[in-house]
Amino acid sequence: MMTTKTTQNGAIGLAIDDAKIATLTLQHASGANKVDGAFGAALNEAVTWLGQQKNLSGVIIASAHKDWSVGADLEMLYKARDAAAFFENVRQLQQVYRALETCGAPVAAALTGSALGGGFELALSCHYRVALADGRIKLGLPEVLLGVIPGAGGTQRLPRLLGFQAAADIILQGKSLRPDKAKAAGLVHELKDSAEAVIAACREWIKANPKATQPWDAKGFKFPAPRPGSEQARDMLLVGAAMLHKKTAGAYRAPEAAIRAVAEGAHLDFDRALEVEARHFVKLVVGDQSKDMMRALWFHKNAADKQQDLPKTDTADFTKIGMLGAGMMGAAIAWSCAERGYQVVLKDIKQESLDAGYAHCKALTETRCKHLDQAQRDQILARITPTLELGKLEGCDLIIEAVFEDPELKRRVIEETQGLLAANGVWASNTSALPISDQAKAAKDPQRFIGLHFFSPVEKMPLLEIIAGEKTDDETIARCLNFCKRIKKTPIVVGDGYGFYTTRVFFSFILEGAQLIIDGQPPALIEWAARAAGMPVGPLQVFDEITLSLVTHALPQAKKYVGDRLPQQACEMVEKMVAEGRAGRAAGAGFYDYKSGRRDGLWSKLAAFASGSAATKTTEEIGERLLLAQAVEAVRCVEDGVIKRYRDADVGGIFGVGFAPNRGGPLSYLDRLGIDNAVQKLEALAKTCGPRFTPPKLLVEMAKSGRRFYDAV
Repeated sequence: MMTTKTTQNGAIGLAIDDAKIATLTLQHASGANKVDGAFGAALNEAVTWLGQQKNLSGVIIASAHKDWSVGADLEMLYKARDAAAFFENVRQLQQVYRALETCGAPVAAALTGSALGGGFELALSCHYRVALADGRIKLGLPEVLLGVIPGAGGTQRLPRLLGFQAAADIILQGKSLRPDKAKAAGLVHELKDSAEAVIAACREWIKANPKATQPWDAKGFKFPAPRPGSEQARDMLLVGAAMLHKKTAGAYRAPEAAIRAVAEGAHLDFDRALEVEARHFVKLVVGDQSKDMMRALWFHKNAADKQQDLPKTDTADFTKIGMLGAGMMGAAIAWSCAERGYQVVLKDIKQESLDAGYAHCKALTETRCKHLDQAQRDQILARITPTLELGKLEGCDLIIEAVFEDPELKRRVIEETQGLLAANGVWASNTSALPISDQAKAAKDPQRFIGLHFFSPVEKMPLLEIIAGEKTDDETIARCLNFCKRIKKTPIVVGDGYGFYTTRVFFSFILEGAQLIIDGQPPALIEWAARAAGMPVGPLQVFDEITLSLVTHALPQAKKYVGDRLPQQACEMVEKMVAEGRAGRAAGAGFYDYKSGRRDGLWSKLAAFASGSAATKTTEEIGERLLLAQAVEAVRCVEDGVIKRYRDADVGGIFGVGFAPNRGGPLSYLDRLGIDNAVQKLEALAKTCGPRFTPPKLLVEMAKSGRRFYDAV
């Protein structure tokens, strides 16, 4: 017989059976078990209720929703600015978790869905964890990816469970693991094939372990080697801190706070260590960096993924897709479509290119689909039809071209293939820069002509830039948005014009890096300054990766459309380097030297391109110039009507071209800098560097009126 009730706010169901095993069922009214005020109050009430049960045998924590717990309520974190008040709330939650794990009965987590962040920290406060063996489930502590750290005991429980190195690897990278990987890492104890079996396993464990306690609460507990205070532990933390700084260049506060919390807490008793964690956590939450990262990486990305404020359609999805060009880009797009269930015709004009493209698809299947069995992997490849024959494209309701960036070649390809489209089929260009409206002049139905700009490597890059030409209709946009959702890409929908949005911002970054060399700044300092500002990679390294020849090929068109805003000296420098055979990594030489395909230091003769001598700028000054070069171009895109939703500027900047995630995107960066302050800095740079830094009228007007891109928080 089961006795049941709920907490006063209904967020947790309470039940106890004849065997005196209690079940706490997480059932937040929002439909997702998030850690917020209501959850904290309910859990506190539930733990109090547990203490009132006589002869309690054990506790199972289960979920009534798809996910076990999605973690902290980010709206709550985003709005938090009162450090003292928030610290009290955090400490109360920590103490409730602590009361649960010291309630005197064995506690098991029945992980039948994903458990992340504060939700997984709740699971860590349980003595035993059984997870459903479902590849869709994620378990882990992703907090650093949003500018904060675990704040409900994660930085203290995980090191005591796994040891310094294994715990730091999970916390500092914000890892979320599938159940099988989580078990191998020691995060869960058992896997079961059904929700019923998960609950049954929890019950069996409770019966077999009536006196279970957490390892750190057991008498004689010893920290997993290396033990705090040992020479090995000190060396590990020192090396870890050095490696972290090398990786992040000090631009991200959360990973540094995490390693501090782990190191400091390890020397303290557990309850005192939780307080240390809370102080680091709260400092990050109320700070600016976490706000900017949450806005862009969570709220704006989710809005883009949900396609808020974008065209909708009830028209059936595409079924057969034609991919023109079997190069690395075309093959990866074809594979991405086939992996999501589409029938794909991969077309090229050379057999060797077709063979290489199909081999790339095979390699992607083996490396990206290890969680599938061989039959499922074979099905993906079976959906791809490589061909040299135009006729195989007959009946495709979406054709995507990924041929060479030559306007005349693209015109011929359009004319040659558009007649093979199914009725109402859509023709899409994967161009990174050539205006869609210009290409659509060769199309019979320009309203069904669109740009679908993928990013390399396609299988890893999450963004899809959808470009609407002058005549592209909303139905076509909506159909492509449905396609985008199915292939699991994050869309931004932008207006037309040379370079659209992402290419314009990207070019501003890499060309400014080259111009800084001409201005006499040390190349190594340029690279470090970019990373210290938050860019994942320096501009010279990125330039080499995409190849200098790709940029020189694009320069004639770029000069035609935006010539006055290009740093002309940088363009000439790049053209000279290509002429000398230094076209980038693929050529074995570029801004960097290479040995066996690996970077072998910056080219020693780069300084010869400097025009005269200049005082060396500080890391901060160079980093700021690189960020402002991108941000001012983003504002021009808003002014030109290319960017129609502010969120697209920040989502596209971060996920498309790597604009410093710690800044929340280019528009967020300008807001944080202060619009008036940004205008003054741009005006000063325009005087010394040229018209590319001239602040757009929009920004000047915003400075005068006190407007921002986003509401202050």
